[in-house]
Amino acid sequence: MNAWLVRRIAKALLTVFIVTTGTFFLVRLLPGNPVETYIQTQIAQTGISYADAASQAKNLFSLDPDEPLILQYVQYMLNLLQGDFGNSLLSPGTTVAEVIKTYLPWTLFSVGIAQILSFGVGILAGMVMAYRRESWIDHLLTSLGALLHAIPNYILAILIVVFLGVKLQWFNLTEARGSYTPGVEPSFSLSFLNDILYHATLPILAYALTTVGSWALVMKSSTVETLGEDYVTVARARGLSDARIRGGYVGRNAVLPLFSVLAVQLGFVVGGSIFVERIFGYQGIGFSLYNAVSGRDYPVLQGIFLVITISVVVANLLADILYSRLDPRVRVPGTGQG
Repeated sequence: MNAWLVRRIAKALLTVFIVTTGTFFLVRLLPGNPVETYIQTQIAQTGISYADAASQAKNLFSLDPDEPLILQYVQYMLNLLQGDFGNSLLSPGTTVAEVIKTYLPWTLFSVGIAQILSFGVGILAGMVMAYRRESWIDHLLTSLGALLHAIPNYILAILIVVFLGVKLQWFNLTEARGSYTPGVEPSFSLSFLNDILYHATLPILAYALTTVGSWALVMKSSTVETLGEDYVTVARARGLSDARIRGGYVGRNAVLPLFSVLAVQLGFVVGGSIFVERIFGYQGIGFSLYNAVSGRDYPVLQGIFLVITISVVVANLLADILYSRLDPRVRVPGTGQG
């Protein structure tokens, strides 16, 4: 077990290193950057030389545009080892850590609630579909689940804006923008909780609807497979009630494989929010990532991608550990899974 865990952790660290390195060089292939824009603006407005403008940019952005790329990379990695993510280029004086700390909690709040809701509803719907196989409700829920699973969350977000916001006018899209109402003081109070839930309602709805279908379909498949197990047949032969069999034998065992999938899904909550948050104007980490891409804010891009990478890698590692507890064979070399 210890050797298996060490291998998994080593693979996780190697993955983080490779993605971090690739991100550093890839973001610099994007055309244009705020440093060069600042330099050209200073030259046009004040008439100073390029060297003087570059010196001002170096002091303002804590970045030397003339420094070789490999040296920038080495310095960046050394700073990361010290917990320094750098400073934002679009907001001079603001660290990347402050940007992540400000926006990440709102994404975790909205997507976290959506995942819990969709997971719970999907499990219940999947069991209903399994127990009512070939009935009209099974066909209806299966078709609906497949449809919701096939629609990307940003497409569904646009449909929500068009129908719930514009056509039916159930939501004031202008008031719902942002993570909370301007002027409201954040606090641990019921009024503030109601306010942030109001602003997060539409993103939560978009996330939940686009994931509940997949949970329902997976739960249906797992439940049908569990219903065919010998221990379920024995439980029925012993005369146990249907309620006890469903809860203690079928439901509990059918849902176990889904928890490892849930751990992986939670790792993608950060990266999957960029388009939805942009559409609704919800100021989470996805909204910040979109602005960083548009403004070529390299340090913020690198910091957010690093958070996304770590969240996905850690989620996969936790899923491996969880599944190894459920099925110890995955830890044994030679079984095809170790």
